[in-house]
Amino acid sequence: MRLRFILATAFALALCACGTAGPEPVAGGPRIQASLAATWPEAGPARQTAFSRDGRLMASSDASGAVIIRDTSSWKVVEQLAHPGGATSIAFSRDGTHLFSGGYDAAVRDWDLGRHALARTFKGARGSIWTLDVSPDGATLAAAGEDALIRIWDLGRSGSPLTLNGHRRNVWDVRFSPDGTQLASGSFDQEARVWDVTGKALHVLKGHSQAIVGLDYSPDGKLLATGADDSTIRFWRASDGVRLRVIENGRHVDKVAFSPDGHWLASGGHARGAVGTLWHELTGDGSDGASVRIWRVADGALVTNLPHPDDVIYVAFSRDGRWLVTSGEDNRFRLWRLQLVEG
Repeated sequence: MRLRFILATAFALALCACGTAGPEPVAGGPRIQASLAATWPEAGPARQTAFSRDGRLMASSDASGAVIIRDTSSWKVVEQLAHPGGATSIAFSRDGTHLFSGGYDAAVRDWDLGRHALARTFKGARGSIWTLDVSPDGATLAAAGEDALIRIWDLGRSGSPLTLNGHRRNVWDVRFSPDGTQLASGSFDQEARVWDVTGKALHVLKGHSQAIVGLDYSPDGKLLATGADDSTIRFWRASDGVRLRVIENGRHVDKVAFSPDGHWLASGGHARGAVGTLWHELTGDGSDGASVRIWRVADGALVTNLPHPDDVIYVAFSRDGRWLVTSGEDNRFRLWRLQLVEG
């Protein structure tokens, strides 16, 4: 009887909460259409994807520790690796011959893809590694996570990393600027920070009211986009940290990514509101939610919703901009074919 009451109450609240789903896609102007091309099941919740700089390879990680590399000409698996304890984050070296994986074990592993072997392990973090990025020149690797510190390793030599200390809570995402002179970071402390790569703090971006989970630079380096648990996406001028636009997403935002041409921004996040999530977990019912959205950068308009049955924590455009890969808590990666629609 008690369970029946809880379910009935949750259902009623879910109906009341349906108005918080976010904006509707626009019908005019340039837009993106997306069609589902493939679905790849994983052993654990899907985590991140990364494309090599030449676009020939795509890697994916999941919470079971599996790291899978695919050839993007056929999307067939060409390599399988295993990060002990679970893989969270991944990044290719500049030349695509190495892949770095971060994990729940607080380590970053460097895999030599040519030799199919582990080359070295970077240690020192005191908690899970949530994010990795390689500098545009391929010389340095940035990693951050649960201990709130950002570590930058010189890949050409051994020794201790440069450590950036400023965030008060765990760091969810780091990204080098396209020219390699800056590093941006987003944290559970509700702040994004922009650093000189020598370690000097440049800007602190304030305005989000909950954790900043995802961020990305536009390809020309002029914009920085942040997505947060406060259900907003914010655009900032990268040169001085001035806020330019706020987009109301309606639900938590877990990742943002610019398209290679800079015209579009993809966001991944929660499929449902809090009550809808409770209903889904209790009953297994509930239609797909708009976990992934594509926005027009020029005016901030929503152009496409991509439905998923569960939350999406990562989105990544292919290097040619023709594909989008999304990772879901339903243990699946999805490959979407993108097409431009004019007018």
